[in-house]
Amino acid sequence: MIKLLKKFIKNEDGVTAVEFSLLALPYFTLMLAVIELSIMYASASLLEGATNSAARAIRTGQIQQAEAGDSETLIREKICNYATVLINCNDVQIEVVQMDSFADFSSNGAQYDADGNLESQGIDPAGSGEINLIRVAYRYEMMTPFVGPLLVGPSNSRLFMSTFVQQNEPYDFDGAG
Repeated sequence: MIKLLKKFIKNEDGVTAVEFSLLALPYFTLMLAVIELSIMYASASLLEGATNSAARAIRTGQIQQAEAGDSETLIREKICNYATVLINCNDVQIEVVQMDSFADFSSNGAQYDADGNLESQGIDPAGSGEINLIRVAYRYEMMTPFVGPLLVGPSNSRLFMSTFVQQNEPYDFDGAG
């Protein structure tokens, strides 16, 4: 019996398989976490670009001067046309608030509901030469249920918010006629 035990201990067949089985779970968990974080930050970057696109349409007066549709629909279309891949457009929350000066930014903090989602104060794009606060929020749901709580906590989601404060261009003019 002792001879068999010594032979078993000295035997190196299958050592690689045992080592791989011990390291496979942490390795694949780490790889999934890297992929998940990459997709999450790509979504955040996409939301930022979409907000910039919508803010530009407001700044140049395209939204205010459009004849068809209300402002929210037009802004949502701008955002959705830019962010079609990783962001569910129905879950995007939009807020456009007119301000008297840039100093008013600190008094226009974001309002959240009990679940931590943005409570929009409405959509009211300012007119020519006036100042806007544009805020777009999106709750990103993690794709992997076992890696997500390790990265973002028990809610398995992260709130992304993109904010722009800008002065609209003077788009109302008579021309040089």
